[in-house]
This record gives sequence, C-alpha cells and structure tokens, in this order.
Amino acid sequence: MNINTLRYPDVRDMPREQLSGLASDVRKMIIDTVSENGGHLGSSLGAVELCIALLRKFDPREDKIVFDVGHQAYAYKILTDRAERFGTLRREGGLCGFPRRGESEFDHFSVGHSSTSISAALGLAKARDILGQKHHVVAFIGDGALINGLALEALNHLKEAKTRLIIVLNDNKLSISPRVGGFATMLARLSANTSYNSIKQAVKDCLSEGKGKGAALRKGLEGIHAQIKALVKPANMFDDLDINYWGPFDGHNVDEAEMIFELARSYSRPVLLHFITVKGKGMPEAEANPTKYHQMAARGGAQPAARTWSEAASALTEGLACDDGRIVCLTAAMATGVKLEGFRERFPSRFFDVGIAESHMLTLAAGMAAGGLRPWVFIYSTFLQRAMDQLAHDVALQNLPVVLMIDRAGLVGADGETHQGLLDVSWTRPIPNLEIYSPADEASLADMMNHAATRDGPTIIRYPRGPIMGSVSPIRSIATTKIMDGEGAALVGHGTTIGILLEARKMAERMGITPTPPAVFDLRRLKPLDVKALYEGNYDTIVVAEENYLLGGVGEQIASGARHGASVKRVGVPDVFVGCASTERQREMFGLTAGNVAEMLRVSRHS
Repeated sequence: MNINTLRYPDVRDMPREQLSGLASDVRKMIIDTVSENGGHLGSSLGAVELCIALLRKFDPREDKIVFDVGHQAYAYKILTDRAERFGTLRREGGLCGFPRRGESEFDHFSVGHSSTSISAALGLAKARDILGQKHHVVAFIGDGALINGLALEALNHLKEAKTRLIIVLNDNKLSISPRVGGFATMLARLSANTSYNSIKQAVKDCLSEGKGKGAALRKGLEGIHAQIKALVKPANMFDDLDINYWGPFDGHNVDEAEMIFELARSYSRPVLLHFITVKGKGMPEAEANPTKYHQMAARGGAQPAARTWSEAASALTEGLACDDGRIVCLTAAMATGVKLEGFRERFPSRFFDVGIAESHMLTLAAGMAAGGLRPWVFIYSTFLQRAMDQLAHDVALQNLPVVLMIDRAGLVGADGETHQGLLDVSWTRPIPNLEIYSPADEASLADMMNHAATRDGPTIIRYPRGPIMGSVSPIRSIATTKIMDGEGAALVGHGTTIGILLEARKMAERMGITPTPPAVFDLRRLKPLDVKALYEGNYDTIVVAEENYLLGGVGEQIASGARHGASVKRVGVPDVFVGCASTERQREMFGLTAGNVAEMLRVSRHS
C-alpha cells in the first residue's frame, strides 16, 4: 500500500490485518510533515485509530463529521484523499492546519477555535431532520474543549433538540496543558470504575461471539442499560442532561471503536462515546512530554536572537508582582504559550489557569478586581474575540483595573485565517474607559506595564509573536512620540511597523526619494490617541502603517483629523481573511514592507 495514493474507499475496504500498518504509516506522515512544516502534533497522533474506525463505519461523503478545533484532524485529512498533498500543510496555497469547507468535500464545517463541534453538529443534524435526510452526524471533540461554555450550552440543548447525534469524546487527559477542574476529575472517575468496565467488557465479549447473538443483545441493550448504570456506574452530568453515555473505551483499539460506532449508528437518541487515548501516541518523546509537542515550529525557522515578547512580558509581570501582592495572573489553557510557567512556579496561589474558558476568565478577572485584586489576563488576540461581551460589560463598563496582555497581536503566519491577531485594535478602541498600548521595543513595553500596574481602569497592551526588536528610541513616553525628525512627510505606526518605517526612512534617504528624510512617529498609545504633534508638523504626506485591519484602525482617525490638502496614505490589512503563509510573506502581500512604504513617498512626491 502506498499511502501517498490512498483514497477514502481504500480505508473502508482495507483488510483488518492491514489496519495496524495503516496507522503506523499515517503517524509517520504526520511526524515527518509537522517536523518540517510545523503544526499541531501530539493531538493528531493520538487520534489516528479513532479516525480510521470512524471512516470505516461512516461515509464522510454523506455523513457529516465535525472536528473540534482541528488539532486532531491531520489523520482525517490524510485518509480523505489528501495524503499526496499533505506535505503542503500550513504552506501558502497548501492544506490548512484546520478543517476547511473550501478545501475538501470531506470537511463539513470550518473550525479553528475550540468547542464549536457540538453546536455545529447539532445544527447539521436539525438541518438533516427538517430536509428529510437520513445521514449520520458526528461531533469529534477533545483536547479539553468539552469544558468550554459553548460546548456545555450545546450539551444542555440536546434534550430539547430531539434529534440523533453522535458525540465522540477523545479523552487524552490534556488540552494544550493538563486539564483542570472538576470535569476532568469526573472523567477520571469514570475511567477508573472497575465494576462498570467489567460488565461493559462482558457485554462486548458477547456481542463479538456471533451475529445472531449480537443482534439480540443489541436490541436488549437499551433495556438493561439503566439498570447497569444504577448498579455500578458513578453519577455523571451526561445522565442528568439525558444524553446516553457509553464508555470509556480504548481509543487505540480499532476493532473496539468500530463495534461501538456500529452500535451508535443504530441508536435513535443523542449518545456520547467516551474514548481514552494517549496524546502523542507512537512518538515516545511526544508521549513523555505532550505539552512541549502539542505544537511544533517549522524546521529551519529563524531562532530568536533575543528573548521573545511573551518572555519579556512574563518576566516584567513577575517583577511587578514582587512589589504588589494584589497582582494575580490568569490564562485560558495557554500558560506555556504566553510563558507564564515562571510566574506559576513563583506565585502558585496567585496563578489561575481556567481551561479553555475565555469568557469566564474575563468575568472572573472582573470579580477579582472588584474585590480589590489587580488581575493581569494573558491571552492571544484571536482568543480575546471569544470574550467581547465580558470585556465590554463586565470589565470596561465598571472601569475595573484589569490589565489585558494581548499576545500574538498582528499577523501570525501559518496558523491561517482563524488565528491572525488583526481584530483587537478595531473592536476594542470604541469601548469606553479602555486605554490601549502597542509597544515597539522592550523599554516601551516596560513603561506601559508600569503605567498599567497603577492605573484605576482597564488597560490593554498588545504585542506580537516572536523576538523583540532592538531599541527604537531612547525617548521614554507611553504616548505618541516623534522618534525621528523630518520635513515634508511623516511615517506613522505602532508596534511591529516601527521597524519597517525606520528602514523605509533609510531607504528613502539613500535613494533620494524625498528632498529631506521623513519624520517617524511611534504612536505607542492607540487610545486615547494623541496626534497633536503630528498635525502641528504640517506634513504634506502622512503614511500610516499598522499590522491590523484598515477598517477600524488608527489610520482612519488620523486621516479624519489631518489638515485640508494633506495626503494621508494607509498601509495595513484589507477586508480579507488572511490564510496560511509566513509572516514575512503576509506582510509582502499587504505592502507592509520598507520598500513599499518608500515607494509611497515617491508616488506622493510626484503626484
């Protein structure tokens, strides 16, 4: 068997004795590709056998299989006619790292953020019912996504929805970091209940003895199920929600998984199938350290010469916390990503990982602030979108001293459309009481954090992915600062674009594009925005560059206040979702380069 030419029917029709070899080949392809291109490794390695069993019992051309997040979907991509293209994963023009409806007929719902699968699958199931169709709908959820409020809301609605739905819970004991909270304990109790597992195994053994006996037992299974639960199974929330719970089962046993899926196909009510898997299965180092191998960087990627923005932000927070015992840190299952391991070790009672629950985290922080603490919330820009209401109503409306450290702001590269940090400036700037900052170097980051630590109101500090650039200016200020003098034209930006503007100024001077070098302004504070000095310069040309959507960006405000006759040109991301590519390539796509900015000055000079 050549896995590169594998097609879906090959999986369904493959002899059972070849399935172990298929799983090994799929794992090798995932490891080889992710090691080269980067991507989510551990979760997909743990889901290989479940994906094989799913595709042998469900037809993904007709049945709707919806993955949660997509961390677990690499095997599914390989097994559904994309093996020969899998080497393009996370590259420009190649396969996306997450399921995408436009990529394949086998992808029935586009995903990227956690905990959407049950809601989306329920919607697909109701569409099936209303349109008189008969196919199956499967929600595949795991990696800690079940503890998110959206997933729990969907579970709560299942009884009222009155439809058939199969939920596959891939329980690998971990999200990105170890799962936390009472829900994880409940799943562990189910896994460890020997009495229930013994009876379950006896039933499965009988089912496997013969078709006739198996069919008879299947018919009687519902009748005895309630009695079995009452006798030996611990109480669990699924029973209370009137969702039939089956499990736990071995998620690496294809034969067992196929049998369970076959039973679920004939079940007329919502059923949750609980499978135990090992994150990083088949790669010893990933099994031993699943947090480290949750996601890998692309081979050959530039190694940070300086410490990263995340490392600097965390270290500075530790210093502030030493001086102020009211400071606490919160994160939503991203302690490793935002580099809070040091804070967690140093101040364990002041560190809170809430799991994948961003909305809860913001309101929790608001409650802490109302109680007299100084909460610092560390969150990726893309995930802050999941807590818009809580930021506006629970934090800002009450003018509480919550600091939001927004990591991965701007373009983030190969994670694609769902993970770019391009919306936070546009949607947070209209919220009253907020102050918003965008540092360009570590000195300005420290100044902004020192200010936020004493401010009686909510503060946002946004910073990009990757290493911190060198110092851009010795001027210490948290508001708009002219870091380079000039006449005739002004280059204006914040955060990552300051380095681009400084290089553009050198290029314009070297090439004689302008009679005199342009001035350079570092905005630093995006709200309230103080550009009085910019306007008083009477510049004929103003170029505003920001790694954010142009709609709602600070360039709009600058253009609206510029004097009559001044030419204001804006560089940023247009009204599009940004797909997979390197950050350098993405900046080239949208003109966020020194060369393009210098050329804009040339065009303005001769226009």
